[in-house]
Amino acid sequence: MSRTTSHQVRTPPRIEYLKVQNFRALRNVEIGKLTPMTVLLGPNGSGKSTVFNVFAFLAECFESGLRRAWDRRGQARELKTRDAEGAVTIEIKYRERPKAPLITYHLSIDESAGAPVVVREWLRWKRKGYGAPFRFLEYHRGQGQATSGEAPDAEDERIGTPLKSPDLLAVNALGQFQDHPRVAALRDFIMGWHVSYLSADSARRQPEAGPQERLSTSGDNLANVIQYLSERRPERLDHIFETLRRRVPRIERVLADAMPDGRLLLQIKDAPFSHPVLGRFASDGTLKMLAYLVLLHDPEPPPFIGIEEPENFLYPRLLHELAEECAAASERTQLLVTTHSPFFLNALKPEQVRVLWRDEKGHTQARRAADLDGVPGFMKAGALLGDLWMEGFFGVGDPLTRHGGPAPGGERR
Repeated sequence: MSRTTSHQVRTPPRIEYLKVQNFRALRNVEIGKLTPMTVLLGPNGSGKSTVFNVFAFLAECFESGLRRAWDRRGQARELKTRDAEGAVTIEIKYRERPKAPLITYHLSIDESAGAPVVVREWLRWKRKGYGAPFRFLEYHRGQGQATSGEAPDAEDERIGTPLKSPDLLAVNALGQFQDHPRVAALRDFIMGWHVSYLSADSARRQPEAGPQERLSTSGDNLANVIQYLSERRPERLDHIFETLRRRVPRIERVLADAMPDGRLLLQIKDAPFSHPVLGRFASDGTLKMLAYLVLLHDPEPPPFIGIEEPENFLYPRLLHELAEECAAASERTQLLVTTHSPFFLNALKPEQVRVLWRDEKGHTQARRAADLDGVPGFMKAGALLGDLWMEGFFGVGDPLTRHGGPAPGGERR
């Protein structure tokens, strides 16, 4: 992807649909009509983190290989849905740009002799407004073929390229060749995902000095990114500080200074005091808010950002403002956020929210808040989503319990 100037708004690829089968509690879940910012809401144990982990798993498969991602999650005995037959299946539908053809990526994985195997992998699109969808990549256990070209069609040549091992992803392998630009675009898209597990403790670390352009998933290189912005993009760093001052009163500036031993020292300057506070003594909330702002205001943001439970360690009144920052960032990236905070939810629209719960079999179910009976009417009357959630109007049981599906007619349970 080409770099853009600060005055350009680059629209990233957008995921519009997700289907997951046999991935832990996700026995058979479909989440459609995904928006640039989609929020997963539900009580503890409802499956929010599991959906989040689907994206982390897929990104790790492309970055480190299927075998490592599979093994890290306990292999089939821990990854597959209990007492369920069939492969783990992940399917996403996305567009490379607005009004571009909808592309479907399908990946099915199972286990053989203790090792993961790609049972089936395919890419499909309908390039024109008529005709049947065309699969321009299709592989089964390492054997298959792909159609090359900028706009692959049924009349184009299909080339069979066997993979070295059945645990290799065809998109990851073929996406490295210029003959397959559509496959390469998907590979670059997924490898660019930032599925975040930010922690204040990680942000407190004193890494070795050296500018780094992108925040890590844990935030342990926060000082390096601030160093990079200070040296290469000072106007962006000033904007982040200005935003931080609005969100956290009295914060004046954040410094990342090199120490004699080669490490970076993160310091936070409070307006009333002459000397800054060392980063390791700053509050958890201040560090997490700073890390979120650095991530959301990245000059070249990842095409997809996942944020899990941003309410942890943040003062509740800051969550509404963080939700506003996320919404603004969604013009340049796509966000997936998990939460059970009514304060974060109060800044959202019902079409942005998917409500998750576990059915009587323990499997996760999902519905759009906009499709729940009564919710659109309450919103038109001036109600806030977070208040409706806490009062039980979403019809998925008490927010503090794990179970309970939608009540008939949207009535509270």
